[in-house]
Amino acid sequence: MPVLKDILYKVSLVSTSGDMEREVKSIAFDSRKVEEDTLFVAIKGTQSDGHEFIEKAIASGATVVVCEEMPGEINPAVTYVAVADSSRALGFISSNFYGEPSTKLKLVGVTGTNGKTTVATLLFNLYVKMGYKTGLLSTVNNRIGDEIIPSSHTTPDALSLNQLLAKMVESGCEYAFMEVSSHAIQQERIAGQLFAGAIFTNISHDHLDYHKTFDAYISAKKKLFDDLPSTAFALVNVDDKRGRIMLQNTKATKNTFALKSVAEFKGKMIANTLQGLEMDINNKNVWFRLIGDFNAYNLLAVYATSVLLGKDADEVLTQLSVLEGAPGRFEQVISPSKITAIVDYAHTPDALQNVLETINNFRTGNERVITVVGCGGNRDKTKRPLMASIACKLSDKVILTSDNPRNEDPMEIIKDMQEGVGPVDYKKTVVIADREEAIKTSCMLAGENDIILVAGKGHETYQEINGVKHPFDDKEVLSRMLNLFAN
Repeated sequence: MPVLKDILYKVSLVSTSGDMEREVKSIAFDSRKVEEDTLFVAIKGTQSDGHEFIEKAIASGATVVVCEEMPGEINPAVTYVAVADSSRALGFISSNFYGEPSTKLKLVGVTGTNGKTTVATLLFNLYVKMGYKTGLLSTVNNRIGDEIIPSSHTTPDALSLNQLLAKMVESGCEYAFMEVSSHAIQQERIAGQLFAGAIFTNISHDHLDYHKTFDAYISAKKKLFDDLPSTAFALVNVDDKRGRIMLQNTKATKNTFALKSVAEFKGKMIANTLQGLEMDINNKNVWFRLIGDFNAYNLLAVYATSVLLGKDADEVLTQLSVLEGAPGRFEQVISPSKITAIVDYAHTPDALQNVLETINNFRTGNERVITVVGCGGNRDKTKRPLMASIACKLSDKVILTSDNPRNEDPMEIIKDMQEGVGPVDYKKTVVIADREEAIKTSCMLAGENDIILVAGKGHETYQEINGVKHPFDDKEVLSRMLNLFAN
């Protein structure tokens, strides 16, 4: 078992009390998971304060307590370690306990409001296709080669993250691609990780329920780049005006990609259809299976990343040209009655606008666009009217429905959305709180060649209502309804 003083490598200590040569069997920040010889980290979270559970952890077998505030009574049988930031300390402690796994493979982080899942998934699939044992940490799932591990967060907690990375190293992974959320950066879940590179896709209105201001949201993303070592690369989309902000204080090698601006990795759209898109990338013409301008950026980011990781440009483009996108990202459902149906994870105003603009670009005649959209409960309320406004502006018919209401009343969420519906658009909107009924109605309304977009949940296979996750899959419901009305 590792010795405590070794586990505390690179951790900023305020004070200590007790035996620093003590062996540690396991780590926990949840007192319910403490066993004999556990190191317990007391974290001040958004829901509870781990300091209140120190005595419970000790009673369950914790022999080391890492905390920001020393308890009033010191147990002589326990070693106490006071730190300035328990969350940050947990990152380094977990990394050290599992043998610093991020130093034993090439770890690349992907951050941004939209595109994280697609970029990380494409990178994973590309490197597997090129013959490398590869790991993936994403919103959809975590992967270690062929093994699929369910994910509950975009970015795991620091302990789970290091456990997964250690398994990747043990199984022979040479690369790992990870979505890095703003929450994870702010909460120090990635503290202690050595990144080979980081990618910035874009930034737009999201998570203001957590970050409070847009500047704070930008700063959280920027911290990933500020903390990169000089051995890493920083790759940013400079068509987004915040792209260059991400590069301002980084020690990493600076690299840019763009479709419209001057950049080291330059793409140009040649053709964009429902069958795929054709691009010129650094003077190489390639046809891809993915669809839409937003995917042109994703493909460009993946290409640039691979070149920066030392891969042959021609091989990368050849293999990338045959890859499919991530589940629930502009995923088409085949209709027997010539209706084009699309499921997409778009749950931000910018993402919804990108998807609907792409759909409108494909219109060749009198096709109608019918959009089914809702907003999540207990999340950023300010984006709700924006989502409805964009849906109305770019659709012929809009069905406002429930997404994951969580602990909010679905109708109250829909009322917030309706504030973004202008007087001229009232006639094109319908309110159907039951999501299955909303999807069913969209299929009933659609005629030959019409386009249905079901937005917001994408790959998710549940709907969260009052703390309970009920089975619900947009793609499955949409397929079932389309087949029902085709007969």
